Amino acid sequence: MPPARKQPTVAVTCPKCGHSQPEPPTAYSTLCKKCHEHFRVQEALHPTPTPPKPVLEQKRVCCFQCGSASEVPVAAASTMCKQCGSHVDLSDYHIAHTVSKNFRTHGRLVIEEKGYVLNADALVGGALIKGRFIGKLVSEGTLEIHSSANIKGSFTSAWLVLPAGHHFRWPKPMHCGAADIGGELVADLHATGTVRLKATARFFGQVEARNLVVENGAVFVGTARIGLARTGIEAPQMRRASSPPSAISGGSSDLAASPRPDYRRTT
Repeated sequence: MPPARKQPTVAVTCPKCGHSQPEPPTAYSTLCKKCHEHFRVQEALHPTPTPPKPVLEQKRVCCFQCGSASEVPVAAASTMCKQCGSHVDLSDYHIAHTVSKNFRTHGRLVIEEKGYVLNADALVGGALIKGRFIGKLVSEGTLEIHSSANIKGSFTSAWLVLPAGHHFRWPKPMHCGAADIGGELVADLHATGTVRLKATARFFGQVEARNLVVENGAVFVGTARIGLARTGIEAPQMRRASSPPSAISGGSSDLAASPRPDYRRTT
């Protein structure tokens, strides 16, 4: 009688203890000869790949109290400073009614057309103003202003934005880090960075900036002074880790002051 053929085997590793032992490749399950735990052979031979852990997008924020920087997930609503233990707000705020409070957040402040923020001291990561604001506003990033905005007080931003189709008038010099003007602006604009007048822009006033870009089709009536000879300060950087970006305070919004000349009537 011919000898029985030896059944082929493959090395199988126990998922519990890591012991390797020979098993038939067609076997369904077996017992580990070392730890005596039951496991499935096919699962050991063809393990399901472990999906990679999702990498959370991070952003760098600084503490309002001590100024130390830390990395936090972009989706986080708040965090705690590892240096001093202070609470750091990262939330966005959408205002569609009357509110009297201060804001201190690295998130975005949005004031809708029916929103009214009064007597506020706001330090925010960015702002969109469509409604009324009375107080002091400091934006570490963009400050976008729409035609329906009614601002009284002072404001600062690293980047001023006036979208196409909107208009804004400010009675005293406006100060910012950089500016993108797509609508109609009547003001004297002082920037430590670059002022860009887009093709849809209509600007009436004076410009002092490090750089001035005027796209084809833009209307510019006024004077321009390029360079920082008169401002004497450095251009701000958006969302610096060690401290909020430097930007000059916007002019007071005392609208009862003497009205500025209307450049549109004199040209």
